[in-house]
Amino acid sequence: MSAPTETHVYPKPTPRTPLAVILNFVRGALIGMAELVPGISGGTVALVVGIYERALNAGNQLIKRQFAKVDWWFLVAVGLGMVAAVFTMSTVLVNFVEGYPELSRGLFLGMVAVSILVPVGMMDPEDLRRKLPVALPVFLLSAVVAFFATGFTSAPQENPSLVIIFFAAAVAVCALVMPGISGSFLLLALGLYSPVMASLSNREWDVIIVFMLGALLGIILFVRGLTWILENHRTLTLTVMSGLMLGSLRALWPWQTGDADLLAPSGNVWPVVGMIVLGAVIVAAFIVADRVATVRGGATVITQSQPE
Repeated sequence: MSAPTETHVYPKPTPRTPLAVILNFVRGALIGMAELVPGISGGTVALVVGIYERALNAGNQLIKRQFAKVDWWFLVAVGLGMVAAVFTMSTVLVNFVEGYPELSRGLFLGMVAVSILVPVGMMDPEDLRRKLPVALPVFLLSAVVAFFATGFTSAPQENPSLVIIFFAAAVAVCALVMPGISGSFLLLALGLYSPVMASLSNREWDVIIVFMLGALLGIILFVRGLTWILENHRTLTLTVMSGLMLGSLRALWPWQTGDADLLAPSGNVWPVVGMIVLGAVIVAAFIVADRVATVRGGATVITQSQPE
């Protein structure tokens, strides 16, 4: 005998139309740009633009070699968008972040703050009510851990070895899978952000290839585990994601020192506030658009079962 447990809803496969391909390319580009910016997670952006579970499912199918089941139209379009953004926008975004730190952090603060609603909205309300005595402490603990973890930075390393870059990439790529964790911020904490960004801008292919291989290893090790956790402990997993996203807002506070010490608002306060509002509006628009598309496009419902 088996009893139904949580119900999981997955979007239908991507329509094979030029518009769908273009939209997925743009979504991939947004994720790629997010991966270049310390403090904002590519996984968070994937949640915001409505492709997180579809991408996670596709990655899991690739790892299991279930190639016939992979939504290749979706995966290729998103992948090309990410690659295009990384190689074309690395210099622009780095200059924006370094040249206008308060404005850039304000923009990303607004984006991530509103995007916390995405994993919360993915929870089953009834299951959340049942698990609230556990979920609430887990949420608070995740937020506290992320808050203090994002307070650490490290001085940039000069000429890091390829071995260090390989393993750093394996860790940093987890940001593609776990919303709330910024891959670029992890590189910044390890002192590798500047050298890796410089390698991208200068097309240093030995560093780029080693970084990609390390990222591939990280995805293989992490995706299957997270997929299993989402399918079997969905509510608590999304609770952890929400807490991590809330705590990571510390890294995006516009006014801080180079050592990540928080400061009171000063200087161009209203322009920064305007960027926070702009970031919030952008993400809210994505959330609304995704909800409308989900209602119109329908979804595939999969109910997991477990032995009684």
